[in-house]
Amino acid sequence: MSRMKFVIYRILNDLNGLSILNDVYLTCTLLKVTPLDKIQRDMDTRTVDTQMSALLEVKNLKTYFYNKKKALPIIDGIDFEVNKGETVALVGESGSGKSMTALSIMRLLPSPGGKIVEGQILFDGQDLVQLSEEQMFKVRGNEISMIFQEPMTSLNPVLTIGEQLTEVLRYHMRYHKKMGKKAARERAVELLKLVGFGRAERILDDYPHRLSGGMRQRVMIAMAMSCNPKLLIADEPTTALDVTIQAQILELMQKVSEKFDSSIILITHDLGVVAELAERVIVMYAGQIQEEASVNELFNNPLHPYTAGLLAAVPSIEGGAKRLYSIPGNVPSPENYPAGCRFAPRCAQATEACFHTLPELKEIEPGHKVRCHLYQEGEQQ
Repeated sequence: MSRMKFVIYRILNDLNGLSILNDVYLTCTLLKVTPLDKIQRDMDTRTVDTQMSALLEVKNLKTYFYNKKKALPIIDGIDFEVNKGETVALVGESGSGKSMTALSIMRLLPSPGGKIVEGQILFDGQDLVQLSEEQMFKVRGNEISMIFQEPMTSLNPVLTIGEQLTEVLRYHMRYHKKMGKKAARERAVELLKLVGFGRAERILDDYPHRLSGGMRQRVMIAMAMSCNPKLLIADEPTTALDVTIQAQILELMQKVSEKFDSSIILITHDLGVVAELAERVIVMYAGQIQEEASVNELFNNPLHPYTAGLLAAVPSIEGGAKRLYSIPGNVPSPENYPAGCRFAPRCAQATEACFHTLPELKEIEPGHKVRCHLYQEGEQQ
């Protein structure tokens, strides 16, 4: 299946009541869907420039939560990297560990309880795990920024947009050059115009509740990019937005990333969003990475049964199926992880070994890794 089809599937779910032909035409018109061959050319160009230049390296990261003196492995030994200028998607069901991976990178784990117990998070060669809280203040916002899932819970309802934007600028820029109120306001206007506000000066004096969901998310993107960070972490940035606004936000994130030459970690469970924006995909389940590959490779040749199940659950405009596929069961709680493969109780292809031995994450083909007993010998069964 192509990346373009996944974008169209996502739109058709929201545009009920029109004919299929009108849906497809309207989808391509509203979203300005890029043809697959151009997406592939653009992706190849960026990969050539960045494949040997890692901005972020996560090595054997383990994040535990302590509950009644019991350690719960929320993130259990994950390894991945993000190259400069690259967009990497973390996908999986709720409870797979995607957001906790992001909070671990930002060192914003809930306290008390959450703790990084092992591993390294190398950002530009510096291990963030070893930094003090004061040193992390200089990294957050300046070097790494995060867009949270629901902008209304991230914006202060009693402060204007201008007060919140200028506060971010003046606080973080103090590490480089002090910024006065006037300069901060001028910079805030520039940022709002950058993210698509035509009347930026008036938006500065508005309160969050007066803006739509899409407008609030634009404000959050402006805030996240205010200090030109090298890495942007976007946690479900299009959740609860209607489909046309989703398309605008994705296009905006792509443009902003290219303008500032920033890398993006995109956290989502929407494969249409992945098809539109990401270059490489990491599939997480129960605190571990189950599969990693380029977008085209993962969509066309999924190896792990969990990945195949996620793709099979996407509705098809080609018809044929009377009922959508769903993966049986639920993501296990960290208190009840299986002894072997954590997906084994839900897997139709599970063997006896799957229930007793945890498989390793193994590279089957160049750039394509999978954690599954079916491929432990390096050959597809």
